[in-house]
Amino acid sequence: MTAPGAPVSPPPVPPASVPLPGPLSARLARYAGLAGAVLLTVAGYLGGALPDAPLGATPVSIWRTPNGPATLICWLVGTALLVGAWWSLRGGAPSTRWAYVTAGLWALPLLVAPPMGSRDVYSYACQGWTYAHGVDPYAVGVAAAGCPWSDTVAPIWRDTPAPYGPVFVLLAALAVTLGGGLTGTVVLLRVIAVAGLLLAAICLPGLARAAGVPTRRAAWLALAAPLVGVHLIAGAHNDAVMLGLLLGGLLVAIRRPGWPPALLLAGALLGLAVTVKASAVVVVPFAALAAVRGRHTVRALLRDGGWLAGGLLGAVLVTSAVSGLGFGWVGGLTHSGDSEQWTSPPTAVGFVVDYAGALVGRDPQAVPVLRAVALLLLAGVLVVLWWRAWRALRGSNDARRVARAAWVEGARVDGARVQGARVDGARVEVACPRVVLHGAALALVATVVLSPVFHPWYATWPLALLALTAVRTTWFVLPVAVAAFLALPDGTNLARFTKAPGAVAMTALLLTVLLLLLRTTHRPVPTRRS
Repeated sequence: MTAPGAPVSPPPVPPASVPLPGPLSARLARYAGLAGAVLLTVAGYLGGALPDAPLGATPVSIWRTPNGPATLICWLVGTALLVGAWWSLRGGAPSTRWAYVTAGLWALPLLVAPPMGSRDVYSYACQGWTYAHGVDPYAVGVAAAGCPWSDTVAPIWRDTPAPYGPVFVLLAALAVTLGGGLTGTVVLLRVIAVAGLLLAAICLPGLARAAGVPTRRAAWLALAAPLVGVHLIAGAHNDAVMLGLLLGGLLVAIRRPGWPPALLLAGALLGLAVTVKASAVVVVPFAALAAVRGRHTVRALLRDGGWLAGGLLGAVLVTSAVSGLGFGWVGGLTHSGDSEQWTSPPTAVGFVVDYAGALVGRDPQAVPVLRAVALLLLAGVLVVLWWRAWRALRGSNDARRVARAAWVEGARVDGARVQGARVDGARVEVACPRVVLHGAALALVATVVLSPVFHPWYATWPLALLALTAVRTTWFVLPVAVAAFLALPDGTNLARFTKAPGAVAMTALLLTVLLLLLRTTHRPVPTRRS
């Protein structure tokens, strides 16, 4: 364990010399993934989340339809091929260009597929219709607003206010206005999602260089992931827009620290991300650390972080005022937890506690309590993560001082260790972006794990930042791969049909992880003999 007051080392840099996959294995992965994407598209046309698809389907009822067997087989085989191809190159693609071309190739069939994996795009369309017709989407549900497409929305979301920020409501209303009917609106919502992914793809190389990691690995893990193609492209989820704006804001802050115009722009981009989906706010405190130029002191943080905060608040205030909706969207966030599924760890533990209580005749009431406890725990975890990042950056002040002195004296400091970082030139400069991005990634991981609800596409939030900073990939690639199998093409969530066994399995997994973390934390540090 790190002693109190001891310097905190920045996260280690992933090795740049990850072995390149052979030409045959890379080619096999590329075309296996393409075949998977084609099969998923076929499954979408046979039984995807089409407007007239029956609601409340189960795997058994889907199988019994005329196209049911073909739908499920294409979906499962296609998902397996896409996941297997992505997994096989988790150490990195042969090159950055190869990663981008392959991710784009896999996206092509999904661009022309019907909505798949969820029916959220119809909720977006109705919320946009509500606003475009002069009704406050934060005051009433889409059914009460009179949306003509409300029958396509999942029943649980028909009577709840919009949980998204004003920027996305404006984008959805624009799609409704330009698209005319439901089909045109869905197409434009997909275009908006793809634009968000393109912005993320543009930002990745700059962030990878700042973090000192191979772009070929970061691009492959972040863009070719199965959840990206199925849920962000075909499903047109607004998470794609949030991610694009988030990465854009981080890149500007990292590339131009200390420059007020750039920090205002970075803050504005982060503010727009928050007003698409509020979960982006957990990254803002880490972006403020990236905004500091030179030594990380409290004064420098208040000065440079203040510019970034000004840009963020300006974006939030302007978009809230321009939309005419004010801050009603904050209240809509409380309805995001209306769905109860074991895929959320606190909800799963609540289920297990309620099952145990039922054996002794107690009423089920643990889920809301444990969800509230998890949110309090999340707040504490976010504070700890930020504090650790701040201490690591404060420690890098000494590393810069030693490096500067060595430069003046003309001496090479290779081999020396200052505050846990090798001072051999570029490593000192890489430490600051890596600390910021790693902290932001862990903050998003904590948000996903401790939130009251989890949907498969939520796993895309921390994916890009982990691809930029994580030394080992299996621990986050594996959950993403598993999450790809949680939904069926029509939006049926398999977690609904595995409530009890899923809750028990999730609780057992959570306890196992906690025990492993405790063992690692309390493992004695070996001492070096002189």
